[in-house]
Amino acid sequence: MKTYQAKPEHLKVLVPLFNAYRIFYEQDSNLEAAKEFLSERLKNKDSVIFIAFVNEQAVGFTQLYPLFSSVSMTTMYLLNDLYIASPFRNMGIGEALINQAKQLCETENSKGLAIQTAFNNPAQKLYQRLGFTPDSDLHFFWKNSKI
Repeated sequence: MKTYQAKPEHLKVLVPLFNAYRIFYEQDSNLEAAKEFLSERLKNKDSVIFIAFVNEQAVGFTQLYPLFSSVSMTTMYLLNDLYIASPFRNMGIGEALINQAKQLCETENSKGLAIQTAFNNPAQKLYQRLGFTPDSDLHFFWKNSKI
């Protein structure tokens, strides 16, 4: 297994994974919108995406969004997306992608990683095993009712 930071030339293999991730979260399949969304993130450098490959096949990804901490006066990342294709789960791929994200934080001297996930996501056990702890500072969310 190898992991790489995604570039625009990875869109062809990244889009189906991203679409499957959205379907996992009960969203409608939309490959064209997924391609447009990811293309914009990469073009504008709005996010950092790492892709995992097994035998040249893209099997998982994580997407990080940069954030800032005013109190710490430093950067951090929101690990918003983590997806591994079902035949490749429980093979250490999620752990490898998270460790790649941690390495990015260490290289950039960022404060750390915040994770946004469903309350019942079984990956929470992985996050805790890798040193993530619940954070009461990230407890509230306002939802725009017009969307």
